[in-house]
Amino acid sequence: MLIVALAVAVVVVCVVAAGSGQVPIAPSEVVGSILHRLGLDVGPLPAVAQGENALWVVRFPRVVLAAIVGAALGSAGALMQGVFGNPLAEPGVIGVSSGAAVGAASAIVFGASLFGPWTVAAAAFAGGLITTAAVYAMSRSGGRTEVVTLVLTGVAVNATAGALLGLLMFLTDDDGVRAIAFWQLGSLASANWAAVAVAGPCAVAGVTVAVLLARRLDLLALGERPARHLGVDTERLRRTAIVVVALLTASAVAFTGIIAFIGLVVPHLVRMVAGPGHRVLIPAGALGGAVVVVLGDLLARTLLEYQELPLGVLTAVVGGPCFFWLLRRTRARAGGWG
Repeated sequence: MLIVALAVAVVVVCVVAAGSGQVPIAPSEVVGSILHRLGLDVGPLPAVAQGENALWVVRFPRVVLAAIVGAALGSAGALMQGVFGNPLAEPGVIGVSSGAAVGAASAIVFGASLFGPWTVAAAAFAGGLITTAAVYAMSRSGGRTEVVTLVLTGVAVNATAGALLGLLMFLTDDDGVRAIAFWQLGSLASANWAAVAVAGPCAVAGVTVAVLLARRLDLLALGERPARHLGVDTERLRRTAIVVVALLTASAVAFTGIIAFIGLVVPHLVRMVAGPGHRVLIPAGALGGAVVVVLGDLLARTLLEYQELPLGVLTAVVGGPCFFWLLRRTRARAGGWG
């Protein structure tokens, strides 16, 4: 029921977001435009001048990419928290997003083109994969992940990634500086259909594999030893999950920059409603993430007239206090860190 409600919410917010902007278009005209493109002569077309171009050239690619990014980050957060066995694990908090951004920025600055239009996404994937594996190796001890170690590892990884991004900005020209600044702030302003064509398949593949891992993640939540007794190859599960997290994060970061806290906030909100089971948590986290990022992007481009706020800044304003609350609650439940 929750998944159905979230799926309906995704459709509704996408229609509303597509119709909102400097040239407002009624929701019925947005739906009519889509139906006409599908060959169904139903519903009105946009009445305003250049309404069709505004929808199909500017807004639809942006809204679709926002939904893809939100779904990728929401499911990546749920998957990472299941693998690390820690509610504070999230691609932005522990530095995976920053690592992916370093990979993508390196590809831009050095003009890499090995994989054609997929080069930036491939570099982001490599950066995210290396970072996730490093965080996993450094934060786990004795078969479990300590909260303090995980958070401190994230601080160190984010600081290192920030330094590398600063070095890349020093080495590149003005265009490269602007591109890297874009990565650090996070924005969907450069969304287009080419970005959707690259990010979409990566996100779909990542979410699909994450859903297939859900049952084994539920068994892993019982503990390392019980999971092994129930037939789960825990190390293989973790290695697969790390690759999937890197893929999902790369698909989100490759064209939008760092958008933090989606993978932290959304899975916790879903858990409050549906419980900790990953078979609901992962798909609901993906849909919930899509709703949050589409709405966040809508606010970013409509709160100020003729100006656009960086989406990553908006999500950090909301996600930062939420992270503090989760940190305090986790500390209280653990009886302190010491």
